[in-house]
Amino acid sequence: MARTTTDGPHAAAPRRGVGAVSDTARAVGLVLVVIAVQAVFLSLFAWPAVTAEPRDLPIVIAGPEPVAKAVGDKLDEAEPGAFDVTYVDDADAAEQAVRDQQAYGGFVVAPSPQGPPQLEVRVASAASPAVAQMLTQIGQSAGRAAGQTAPVTVVDVVAAVAADPDDPRGAALTAGILPLVMTSIVAGLLLVVVLRSRVARFVGLLLYGASAGLAAAAVLQHGFEALPGDYVSNAAAIGLTALAMAGTVAGLGAVLGIAGAGLGGAVMFLLGNPLSGLASAPEMLPQPWGEVGQWLPPGAGGALLRSVAFFDGAAAAYPMWILAGWAAVGLLTLVGRAGGPPHAGKKPAANRQDVAAEGAEPTPVS
Repeated sequence: MARTTTDGPHAAAPRRGVGAVSDTARAVGLVLVVIAVQAVFLSLFAWPAVTAEPRDLPIVIAGPEPVAKAVGDKLDEAEPGAFDVTYVDDADAAEQAVRDQQAYGGFVVAPSPQGPPQLEVRVASAASPAVAQMLTQIGQSAGRAAGQTAPVTVVDVVAAVAADPDDPRGAALTAGILPLVMTSIVAGLLLVVVLRSRVARFVGLLLYGASAGLAAAAVLQHGFEALPGDYVSNAAAIGLTALAMAGTVAGLGAVLGIAGAGLGGAVMFLLGNPLSGLASAPEMLPQPWGEVGQWLPPGAGGALLRSVAFFDGAAAAYPMWILAGWAAVGLLTLVGRAGGPPHAGKKPAANRQDVAAEGAEPTPVS
């Protein structure tokens, strides 16, 4: 009987064609996935900048009641819903409200017997350089519209320039949060994947939080002079922020495996960082997202660090307790889970029994 051979170029060609088509399809699929992820990243990070505008932004107006009320009414008429106005008696009360972080800034109106009321602006560039610039522009425009001939006086009550004259907008402080977010995600992932001992994980997280705080504060405060104030207090604020983020990633990783750690990292990076409001202010983001961002560690950490570094701890309790809650839940979840990530490096009991049964000698039957 003749043997049919499958050798030769005509037989091999279809297999190469099928393989090529399969590889091409995979390549197209991979590119589409990457493009989709890229679109999500661009949308999440560009969206806060595109939609930034004041929404119930806390400000103060100081001066005699009729004049101050008239200024507030004009602001509300020009920008409905943009400002949450509180009226105070004088310039000292306005400045104290700014120092206590009850307001981002405001306007001081002084009646003039020889002409229109004289308008002055109070800002805090340390709280938000973007808001300080916006209030300055509004004050200058309002002064010109009211017929004020003298230049509008602008007083920076709590200035970011107090840290570094070469960085008046506080860019180094804002840019320093993103590396902290990324390294905390990596630290939490590595601790839960590499270590199985609950004690080792607990110690590793505490060590990371303390080290991250000391190192980052040294770089920002002594390296770039981006932070004023007490070094230990700044390091404690940064360390608590790092511990909250790394603890969340590690805790979810201990319960849900790599998928859980990835979920924690996505929450910190894709939601926490864009919604933190560090580049402008939480009230400049669409609500409720600005408020949501302050409940996540990146936003709470940025608020705590600004409060400790620039405002002598004013309004620090709220973000501090948020960070402490995230850190506590992460640590308790982490140490409550024995071993490594679920199903990592260990075969299920049923599979081990099957393997043992396959390798065992058959039992003779009497």
